[in-house]
Amino acid sequence: MKELSATPTVVDRVYQAIITEISEGKFSPGSRIIQEQIAQKLGVSRQPVQQALLLLRNQGVLQSAPGRGLIVAPIDLDYVKNLYDIRAVVEGLACALAAKENSALAAKQGPKLIKNGFSAVKSGSVANMIAADMKFHELIYSLSGNPLIQLEMDAHWIQTQRVMGEVLMRDETPRNIWNQHELILDAIIKGDAADAERLAREHITTAAKFMIQRMRSAADSTAHAVATANNVA
Repeated sequence: MKELSATPTVVDRVYQAIITEISEGKFSPGSRIIQEQIAQKLGVSRQPVQQALLLLRNQGVLQSAPGRGLIVAPIDLDYVKNLYDIRAVVEGLACALAAKENSALAAKQGPKLIKNGFSAVKSGSVANMIAADMKFHELIYSLSGNPLIQLEMDAHWIQTQRVMGEVLMRDETPRNIWNQHELILDAIIKGDAADAERLAREHITTAAKFMIQRMRSAADSTAHAVATANNVA
């Protein structure tokens, strides 16, 4: 059996590039995804783009639209609520376990990630902020000592990344997020499992409320615009 390479393939790189563009708002929900344009922009052939688009469609990030090919799927309100309900429980558990099992390691590895997070915020790059956020949460999962936590969160990561992009594009939100991360890390370092779990749950719940409120406001605005147009007609 041939040894597998850990080096990302062209398909992997194309896949991540598209996800990054969507997360940064460069492709908004409903935007058409044109295979030829992406291949030209990334300097690759159409084949890896086609494979990446198929993966994204199967994961629900893209969807087929009659006469338009593939478009970016809308972010479903119920899905966001359900996703963040799960995240609140799992992230809370991870932080509690990390505080119990690995507070010393958290003190050694965590502060650098907090510093990197604030630097990412300062850069203004949503991609950098998402990457920094991902590394922080992955550290917590690792410190928990429970490998199933990482597996559970990986299963939802693509959609989490999309929602995270929407949250991070707001003015003061990114810095607030890292202020919350810093408080969570402090509780873990102190070995305070109860406080670490509480702060983690509040962190996720706050993000969920923000996103759900924003989605509802957008839906209300769209409905109002449609009603106004119909009245004028």
